Amino acid sequence: MAPIPAPQAEPQDSPEAYVGLDAAQAERRARERGWTTVRSLPPGAIITMEYRAGRLNFEVRDGLVVRAWKG
Repeated sequence: MAPIPAPQAEPQDSPEAYVGLDAAQAERRARERGWTTVRSLPPGAIITMEYRAGRLNFEVRDGLVVRAWKG
């Protein structure tokens, strides 16, 4: 049986630091800091709840990040 791969370490970064930033600027900063996937969502978007290491989610309203969370 093949070994189970170890999950990649996430960047040591606080999602709260992105709140209030322009969405494009926040995405650039997240990628520079090592997030492999950055997902921008409108308020109230219906999304799946699976956790993905290395993903940073943004809720974007009027071009600004109003909420950010890992996974």
